[in-house]
Amino acid sequence: MVRIVYLGSPDFAVPPLSALAAAGYEIAAVVTQPDKPRSRGRLQPTPVKQKALELGIPVLTPQRIKTAESVAALRALAPELMIVVAYGQILSREILQIPQLGAVNIHASLLPAYRGAAPIHWAIRNGEKESGVTLMYLDEGMDTGDMICSAAVPIAAEETTGELHDRLCALGTELLLATLPQIASGTAPRMAQQEALASYAPLLKKEHELVDWQCTAQALHDQIRGMDPWPGTYTFYAGKRLKLWQSRLLPPPPDALATAAPGEVAAVGPAGIWVRCGDGLLCLQQLQPEGKTRMDAAAFLRGNSIQPGDKLG
Repeated sequence: MVRIVYLGSPDFAVPPLSALAAAGYEIAAVVTQPDKPRSRGRLQPTPVKQKALELGIPVLTPQRIKTAESVAALRALAPELMIVVAYGQILSREILQIPQLGAVNIHASLLPAYRGAAPIHWAIRNGEKESGVTLMYLDEGMDTGDMICSAAVPIAAEETTGELHDRLCALGTELLLATLPQIASGTAPRMAQQEALASYAPLLKKEHELVDWQCTAQALHDQIRGMDPWPGTYTFYAGKRLKLWQSRLLPPPPDALATAAPGEVAAVGPAGIWVRCGDGLLCLQQLQPEGKTRMDAAAFLRGNSIQPGDKLG
């Protein structure tokens, strides 16, 4: 079987690695990001490193993959193919030229749409109705290489980033295993991306988490579900940060405050807390007060005297 070096870091990259090992492929080594400090300064390995160690596969954790030392280590492994899944560093031309079959990547979007680091988050945040995975050959650009194949899935109206992540992860793993025989024999197709259709999914920043109540209710609903389970969205209530985890576009009770301004609570009830947005009302159903855990709206209301007319933000 083809000799593989596997590069990946987060949870999304674990199932393909496990599937390759289970299918009997020769994995010469796994390359992943270095351990990072977590609580109390303890170093935490990446999910891919943990899985590789379980499988008994050698692991490399270079701080920078492009150094002469890292390139030499990769060359010494003599891979015929590199498989890259959310590794976290750009590979140089020198590295890409090491395996004779090239480097293949699973990307969680329908390229050339949503190139970049956070395609699942941005697809949901932008209210897309469809997403998918693309299997592609890597080049020196950011997700610009030739495509091998892709598969699409619909995005449900209430689906979160975490839920779509899991579905795309499974789909990408299936696509990789089904296509690997062609890749290994050098007969896999290569389709150039259409640059005119390209869009980008940049890294998430702190400002992407803050809710702007001037936006439409649909846009805010998409923002909240698009940032779940990480990093979440937030607003402010009574001078403290209030994280928002779940919302719904539900009709308010008949006595909802008709004159509420954006960010103002219009109604409270068993179903949630309705807040005025730029064009209507959004029902908040799961919240997290500062220093506490997630809770449903009913639990939040029991501990807080929030009422129509109160202001968020």
